[in-house]
Amino acid sequence: MKKQRPVNLDLTTIKFPATSHASILHRVTGVAMFFALLFVIWAWATSLTSAENFDMVVSVMSGVIGKIITIGTLSALTYHIIGGIRHVIMDMGHWEELDSGTLSANIAIGLWIVLTIVIGVLVW
Repeated sequence: MKKQRPVNLDLTTIKFPATSHASILHRVTGVAMFFALLFVIWAWATSLTSAENFDMVVSVMSGVIGKIITIGTLSALTYHIIGGIRHVIMDMGHWEELDSGTLSANIAIGLWIVLTIVIGVLVW
């Protein structure tokens, strides 16, 4: 029996649809928020121990690293909320067709990019 399947699949030639990008981004931002929460908990716990540690956390958060972490955390939260709303609407039976699902995925990703730029401008 001759098998008609690829032996070496070239992953660089595969193009994922927008719906898969939206779903993967929703999962990635969930994981990113978990790790960001570790930083937030550290900052809260450290800032409450003494006045010197509070000043240290304030200086870290007002520096470049703190701003990048803040923008990244808010960006992950923003997309996770947008993607979550999209998934809830899909669970209610809307946007399940190929065209409407692709359109909603593109809108979610585009809205996330715009909101991330706005967040970046406001934080910086």
